[in-house]
Amino acid sequence: MKAYNPKHWFSLIFSFHKSDSFRQLIPAMLGVVALSSALCYMHIELKWVSFRSTTVMHSLVGFVISLLLVFRTNTAYDRWWEGRRLFGDLSNSSRSLMLKLNACLPVNRPELKNGFRILIGNYGVSLKNHLRGGFKESELEEHPRLRISELKEARNVPERVIRQLHLEMEMLCRENIITEKKLVALNEELRLFVNVAGSCERIKKTPIPYSYSSFIKRMIFIYVITLPLGLIADLKWAAIPIVLFIFYAFASLELIAEEIEDPFGYEDNDLPIDGIVGSLKESLVEIVK
Repeated sequence: MKAYNPKHWFSLIFSFHKSDSFRQLIPAMLGVVALSSALCYMHIELKWVSFRSTTVMHSLVGFVISLLLVFRTNTAYDRWWEGRRLFGDLSNSSRSLMLKLNACLPVNRPELKNGFRILIGNYGVSLKNHLRGGFKESELEEHPRLRISELKEARNVPERVIRQLHLEMEMLCRENIITEKKLVALNEELRLFVNVAGSCERIKKTPIPYSYSSFIKRMIFIYVITLPLGLIADLKWAAIPIVLFIFYAFASLELIAEEIEDPFGYEDNDLPIDGIVGSLKESLVEIVK
Protein backbone atom coordinates (compact mmCIF):
# COMPACT_ATOMS: atom_id res chain seq x y z
CA MET A 1 0.00 0.00 0.00
CA LYS A 2 1.30 3.45 -0.90
CA ALA A 3 1.85 5.73 2.09
CA TYR A 4 0.68 9.33 1.66
CA ASN A 5 -0.45 12.38 3.60
CA PRO A 6 -4.13 13.15 2.89
CA LYS A 7 -3.60 16.77 3.96
CA HIS A 8 -1.20 17.51 1.09
CA TRP A 9 -3.78 18.50 -1.50
CA PHE A 10 -1.48 19.82 -4.21
CA SER A 11 0.83 16.81 -4.18
CA LEU A 12 -2.19 14.51 -4.48
CA ILE A 13 -3.74 16.53 -7.31
CA PHE A 14 -0.69 17.05 -9.48
CA SER A 15 1.29 13.86 -8.88
CA PHE A 16 0.60 10.83 -11.07
CA HIS A 17 1.78 7.57 -9.57
CA LYS A 18 2.12 4.39 -11.61
CA SER A 19 -1.06 3.02 -10.01
CA ASP A 20 -3.07 6.16 -10.75
CA SER A 21 -6.05 5.58 -13.01
CA PHE A 22 -4.98 8.52 -15.22
CA ARG A 23 -1.92 6.61 -16.44
CA GLN A 24 -3.93 3.46 -17.12
CA LEU A 25 -6.58 5.36 -19.06
CA ILE A 26 -4.28 7.40 -21.32
CA PRO A 27 -4.74 5.14 -24.42
CA ALA A 28 -8.52 5.08 -24.01
CA MET A 29 -8.59 8.85 -23.37
CA LEU A 30 -6.65 9.47 -26.58
CA GLY A 31 -9.21 7.36 -28.41
CA VAL A 32 -12.06 9.40 -26.94
CA VAL A 33 -10.35 12.65 -27.99
CA ALA A 34 -9.79 11.32 -31.52
CA LEU A 35 -13.43 10.23 -31.89
CA SER A 36 -14.82 13.50 -30.50
CA SER A 37 -12.48 15.57 -32.69
CA ALA A 38 -13.46 13.66 -35.82
CA LEU A 39 -17.17 14.14 -35.12
CA CYS A 40 -16.66 17.84 -34.39
CA TYR A 41 -14.69 18.31 -37.62
CA MET A 42 -17.36 16.58 -39.70
CA HIS A 43 -20.15 18.60 -38.07
CA ILE A 44 -18.54 22.05 -37.84
CA GLU A 45 -16.00 22.28 -40.65
CA LEU A 46 -17.09 19.80 -43.33
CA LYS A 47 -20.82 19.91 -42.48
CA TRP A 48 -21.14 16.31 -43.61
CA VAL A 49 -23.45 15.50 -40.73
CA SER A 50 -25.80 17.50 -38.54
CA PHE A 51 -26.23 16.49 -34.90
CA ARG A 52 -29.06 17.52 -32.60
CA SER A 53 -28.84 18.12 -28.87
CA THR A 54 -29.68 15.06 -26.75
CA THR A 55 -28.46 16.38 -23.39
CA VAL A 56 -31.69 15.39 -21.61
CA MET A 57 -31.36 11.73 -22.59
CA HIS A 58 -27.66 11.62 -21.76
CA SER A 59 -28.32 13.31 -18.42
CA LEU A 60 -30.77 10.57 -17.45
CA VAL A 61 -28.47 7.78 -18.62
CA GLY A 62 -25.52 9.41 -16.88
CA PHE A 63 -27.47 9.53 -13.63
CA VAL A 64 -28.23 5.81 -13.88
CA ILE A 65 -24.58 4.99 -14.57
CA SER A 66 -23.55 7.12 -11.58
CA LEU A 67 -25.82 5.11 -9.30
CA LEU A 68 -24.38 1.85 -10.63
CA LEU A 69 -20.83 3.08 -10.07
CA VAL A 70 -21.64 4.22 -6.53
CA PHE A 71 -22.96 0.76 -5.70
CA ARG A 72 -19.98 -0.87 -7.44
CA THR A 73 -17.44 1.25 -5.55
CA ASN A 74 -19.15 0.78 -2.19
CA THR A 75 -19.23 -2.99 -2.67
CA ALA A 76 -15.52 -3.08 -3.53
CA TYR A 77 -14.62 -0.86 -0.57
CA ASP A 78 -16.62 -3.09 1.77
CA ARG A 79 -14.46 -6.01 0.67
CA TRP A 80 -11.31 -3.93 1.19
CA TRP A 81 -12.36 -2.83 4.66
CA GLU A 82 -13.45 -6.33 5.68
CA GLY A 83 -10.02 -7.61 4.70
CA ARG A 84 -8.39 -4.95 6.89
CA ARG A 85 -10.69 -5.81 9.78
CA LEU A 86 -9.90 -9.52 9.45
CA PHE A 87 -6.15 -8.95 9.60
CA GLY A 88 -6.71 -6.70 12.59
CA ASP A 89 -8.63 -9.53 14.27
CA LEU A 90 -5.78 -11.91 13.44
CA SER A 91 -3.25 -9.56 15.05
CA ASN A 92 -5.37 -9.16 18.19
CA SER A 93 -6.00 -12.91 18.51
CA SER A 94 -2.32 -13.70 17.96
CA ARG A 95 -1.23 -11.31 20.69
CA SER A 96 -3.94 -12.55 23.02
CA LEU A 97 -2.94 -16.19 22.47
CA MET A 98 0.74 -15.42 23.05
CA LEU A 99 -0.04 -13.48 26.22
CA LYS A 100 -2.09 -16.38 27.59
CA LEU A 101 0.62 -18.91 26.71
CA ASN A 102 3.29 -16.69 28.21
CA ALA A 103 1.36 -16.66 31.48
CA CYS A 104 0.49 -20.38 31.46
CA LEU A 105 3.80 -21.93 30.47
CA PRO A 106 6.54 -22.56 33.07
CA VAL A 107 9.26 -19.95 33.38
CA ASN A 108 11.96 -22.63 33.20
CA ARG A 109 10.68 -23.83 29.77
CA PRO A 110 11.56 -20.91 27.44
CA GLU A 111 11.77 -23.28 24.46
CA LEU A 112 8.01 -23.86 24.70
CA LYS A 113 7.24 -20.15 24.60
CA ASN A 114 9.63 -19.58 21.73
CA GLY A 115 8.14 -22.52 19.82
CA PHE A 116 4.64 -21.07 20.06
CA ARG A 117 5.97 -17.64 19.08
CA ILE A 118 7.44 -19.14 15.90
CA LEU A 119 4.24 -21.01 15.02
CA ILE A 120 1.97 -18.01 15.61
CA GLY A 121 4.25 -15.74 13.58
CA ASN A 122 4.50 -18.32 10.80
CA TYR A 123 0.71 -18.52 10.66
CA GLY A 124 0.41 -14.80 9.89
CA VAL A 125 3.15 -14.98 7.27
CA SER A 126 1.76 -18.13 5.65
CA LEU A 127 -1.78 -16.71 5.51
CA LYS A 128 -0.50 -13.55 3.81
CA ASN A 129 1.41 -15.53 1.18
CA HIS A 130 -1.41 -18.05 0.79
CA LEU A 131 -3.78 -15.24 -0.17
CA ARG A 132 -1.20 -13.98 -2.65
CA GLY A 133 -0.81 -17.42 -4.19
CA GLY A 134 2.83 -17.90 -3.25
CA PHE A 135 5.28 -19.31 -0.71
CA LYS A 136 8.23 -17.31 0.66
CA GLU A 137 10.61 -19.50 2.59
CA SER A 138 12.75 -16.54 3.68
CA GLU A 139 9.90 -15.04 5.72
CA LEU A 140 9.32 -18.19 7.80
CA GLU A 141 11.16 -19.34 10.92
CA GLU A 142 12.27 -22.90 11.51
CA HIS A 143 10.33 -24.81 14.17
CA PRO A 144 11.71 -27.97 15.85
CA ARG A 145 8.64 -30.06 14.99
CA LEU A 146 7.47 -28.32 11.85
CA ARG A 147 10.24 -27.76 9.35
CA ILE A 148 10.03 -25.23 6.55
CA SER A 149 10.63 -28.07 4.08
CA GLU A 150 7.44 -29.72 5.33
CA LEU A 151 5.50 -26.47 4.99
CA LYS A 152 6.78 -26.10 1.44
CA GLU A 153 5.14 -29.40 0.49
CA ALA A 154 1.78 -28.58 2.14
CA ARG A 155 -1.15 -27.69 -0.11
CA ASN A 156 -2.54 -25.27 2.46
CA VAL A 157 0.29 -23.86 4.58
CA PRO A 158 -1.85 -21.90 7.12
CA GLU A 159 -3.93 -25.03 7.72
CA ARG A 160 -0.78 -27.06 8.40
CA VAL A 161 0.50 -24.45 10.87
CA ILE A 162 -2.79 -24.31 12.77
CA ARG A 163 -2.81 -28.11 12.94
CA GLN A 164 0.61 -28.04 14.54
CA LEU A 165 -0.57 -25.44 17.06
CA HIS A 166 -3.40 -27.76 18.09
CA LEU A 167 -0.95 -30.66 18.44
CA GLU A 168 1.39 -28.58 20.59
CA MET A 169 -1.42 -27.57 22.94
CA GLU A 170 -2.69 -31.13 23.22
CA MET A 171 0.84 -32.17 24.14
CA LEU A 172 0.92 -29.54 26.91
CA CYS A 173 -2.37 -30.85 28.27
CA ARG A 174 -1.19 -34.48 28.22
CA GLU A 175 1.97 -33.50 30.09
CA ASN A 176 -0.18 -31.62 32.69
CA ILE A 177 1.55 -28.34 31.89
CA ILE A 178 -1.86 -26.74 31.28
CA THR A 179 -5.30 -27.83 32.46
CA GLU A 180 -8.20 -28.83 30.22
CA LYS A 181 -10.02 -25.64 31.17
CA LYS A 182 -7.07 -23.56 29.94
CA LEU A 183 -6.89 -25.69 26.81
CA VAL A 184 -10.50 -24.79 25.99
CA ALA A 185 -9.71 -21.08 26.38
CA LEU A 186 -6.63 -21.37 24.16
CA ASN A 187 -8.51 -23.34 21.51
CA GLU A 188 -11.02 -20.50 21.28
CA GLU A 189 -8.22 -18.23 20.03
CA LEU A 190 -7.24 -20.85 17.45
CA ARG A 191 -10.85 -21.01 16.28
CA LEU A 192 -10.62 -17.29 15.51
CA PHE A 193 -7.48 -17.99 13.46
CA VAL A 194 -9.42 -20.45 11.31
CA ASN A 195 -12.37 -18.07 10.94
CA VAL A 196 -10.08 -15.27 9.74
CA ALA A 197 -8.48 -17.53 7.13
CA GLY A 198 -11.86 -18.73 5.88
CA SER A 199 -13.23 -15.20 5.59
CA CYS A 200 -10.14 -13.98 3.74
CA GLU A 201 -10.41 -16.90 1.30
CA ARG A 202 -14.06 -16.04 0.74
CA ILE A 203 -13.09 -12.49 -0.30
CA LYS A 204 -10.23 -13.76 -2.45
CA LYS A 205 -12.18 -16.45 -4.30
CA THR A 206 -15.50 -14.65 -4.75
CA PRO A 207 -15.14 -11.80 -7.26
CA ILE A 208 -17.90 -9.48 -8.35
CA PRO A 209 -20.21 -11.40 -10.74
CA TYR A 210 -19.01 -11.27 -14.34
CA SER A 211 -22.33 -10.10 -15.79
CA TYR A 212 -22.52 -7.13 -13.42
CA SER A 213 -18.96 -6.01 -14.09
CA SER A 214 -19.22 -6.40 -17.87
CA PHE A 215 -22.59 -4.59 -17.94
CA ILE A 216 -21.13 -1.50 -16.26
CA LYS A 217 -18.20 -1.42 -18.69
CA ARG A 218 -20.51 -1.71 -21.70
CA MET A 219 -22.75 1.06 -20.38
CA ILE A 220 -19.79 3.39 -19.87
CA PHE A 221 -18.46 2.59 -23.35
CA ILE A 222 -21.78 3.16 -25.13
CA TYR A 223 -22.49 6.30 -23.12
CA VAL A 224 -19.12 7.88 -23.87
CA ILE A 225 -19.02 7.16 -27.62
CA THR A 226 -22.55 8.56 -28.07
CA LEU A 227 -22.06 11.57 -25.77
CA PRO A 228 -20.34 13.75 -28.43
CA LEU A 229 -23.35 13.30 -30.71
CA GLY A 230 -25.53 15.02 -28.12
CA LEU A 231 -23.13 17.80 -27.10
CA ILE A 232 -21.54 18.98 -30.36
CA ALA A 233 -24.68 20.84 -31.53
CA ASP A 234 -24.64 23.08 -28.43
CA LEU A 235 -20.99 23.17 -27.35
CA LYS A 236 -19.09 22.83 -30.66
CA TRP A 237 -15.37 22.17 -30.01
CA ALA A 238 -15.85 22.54 -26.26
CA ALA A 239 -17.57 19.15 -26.30
CA ILE A 240 -14.17 17.43 -26.59
CA PRO A 241 -12.77 18.27 -23.09
CA ILE A 242 -16.19 17.73 -21.50
CA VAL A 243 -16.54 14.23 -22.98
CA LEU A 244 -12.95 13.48 -21.97
CA PHE A 245 -13.58 14.55 -18.37
CA ILE A 246 -16.78 12.51 -18.08
CA PHE A 247 -15.04 9.43 -19.46
CA TYR A 248 -12.14 9.87 -17.03
CA ALA A 249 -14.50 10.19 -14.05
CA PHE A 250 -16.61 7.14 -14.88
CA ALA A 251 -13.78 4.86 -16.01
CA SER A 252 -11.58 5.79 -13.02
CA LEU A 253 -14.26 4.74 -10.56
CA GLU A 254 -14.57 1.37 -12.28
CA LEU A 255 -10.78 0.87 -12.29
CA ILE A 256 -10.51 1.74 -8.59
CA ALA A 257 -13.30 -0.68 -7.73
CA GLU A 258 -11.56 -3.45 -9.71
CA GLU A 259 -8.33 -2.92 -7.79
CA ILE A 260 -9.63 -2.75 -4.24
CA GLU A 261 -12.13 -5.63 -4.50
CA ASP A 262 -9.13 -7.99 -4.13
CA PRO A 263 -7.24 -6.28 -1.28
CA PHE A 264 -4.53 -8.87 -0.58
CA GLY A 265 -2.20 -8.30 -3.54
CA TYR A 266 0.84 -6.10 -4.17
CA GLU A 267 -0.89 -3.07 -5.71
CA ASP A 268 -0.46 0.35 -4.11
CA ASN A 269 -4.14 0.47 -3.15
CA ASP A 270 -4.13 -3.01 -1.58
CA LEU A 271 -3.93 -3.61 2.15
CA PRO A 272 -0.56 -3.10 3.91
CA ILE A 273 -0.51 -6.71 5.12
CA ASP A 274 3.30 -6.89 4.96
CA GLY A 275 3.46 -4.17 7.61
CA ILE A 276 0.65 -5.71 9.66
CA VAL A 277 2.32 -9.14 9.78
CA GLY A 278 5.72 -7.57 10.46
CA SER A 279 4.34 -5.60 13.42
CA LEU A 280 2.64 -8.77 14.69
CA LYS A 281 5.92 -10.71 14.72
CA GLU A 282 7.66 -7.89 16.58
CA SER A 283 4.87 -7.87 19.20
CA LEU A 284 5.25 -11.61 19.71
CA VAL A 285 8.97 -11.22 20.35
CA GLU A 286 8.30 -8.49 22.92
CA ILE A 287 5.72 -10.63 24.72
CA VAL A 288 8.11 -13.59 25.03
CA LYS A 289 10.87 -11.36 26.34
